[in-house]
Amino acid sequence: MSESRAKPTLPDAQTVTKVTHWTDRLFSFRVTRPQSLRFRSGEFVMIGLMGDNGKPLLRAYSIASPSWDEELEFYSIKVQDGPLTSKLQHIKVGDEIILRPKPVGTLVHDALLPGKRLYFFATGTGIAPFASLMREPETYENYDEVIMCHTCREVAELEYGRLLVESLADDPLIGEFIGDKLRYYPTTTREDSPKMGRITTKLRDGSLFADLGVPPMDKNHDRAMICGSIGLNKDMKEILEGFGLTEGSNSIPAEYVVEKAFVD
Repeated sequence: MSESRAKPTLPDAQTVTKVTHWTDRLFSFRVTRPQSLRFRSGEFVMIGLMGDNGKPLLRAYSIASPSWDEELEFYSIKVQDGPLTSKLQHIKVGDEIILRPKPVGTLVHDALLPGKRLYFFATGTGIAPFASLMREPETYENYDEVIMCHTCREVAELEYGRLLVESLADDPLIGEFIGDKLRYYPTTTREDSPKMGRITTKLRDGSLFADLGVPPMDKNHDRAMICGSIGLNKDMKEILEGFGLTEGSNSIPAEYVVEKAFVD
């Protein structure tokens, strides 16, 4: 008798369609999308599995796929003793996860005032909402230049973002919107790579602007979105406000926004 057919259906269940393990600490997966789900690129939802006590175990995960995608993509760390990720990292195609279809978040275009250049600042799996926004046509309709800054400890941890960025120029759906507007600025903090160092250091010493050949940040033209650890968020707020930028929200748009709900 097949046990797979006897599994009870989870509440708000969605079926896993693809799983990719990038390193021993990072994996991504795709699931079916509820027909009723509408979200803005950059938002997050609560997803998870049933816990051992029979209650849903849910965490906030940014949706890495754009709003127009027929499926949903997520990018996750693996924590061996983590209540959720210790189990989530073992999911396979055909398994089910719980998804609460109530998207929210601050990393959306509506929370920023119009500008010319948009920076995405991410550490680790914080690139997930920007994986969504980099595939959103509105991003390139709103800005002349989009700069994806991604910092990880090791080169292999950049692979998810690097492959995505490299694929977009030739993407049949989004490539024509992007043109030459998207730039990629990866750095590592532990393993040797072409660009070493924390993104906060490179902003403070000006090397990021020198490397990219762009002027220092200006509140009249530059906009920014931040997603990473609590420490990064705090440091980045201080740096951006030093350039004169003000934090915005869905209700009061400004020059930069931070995703506070994301756990890196």
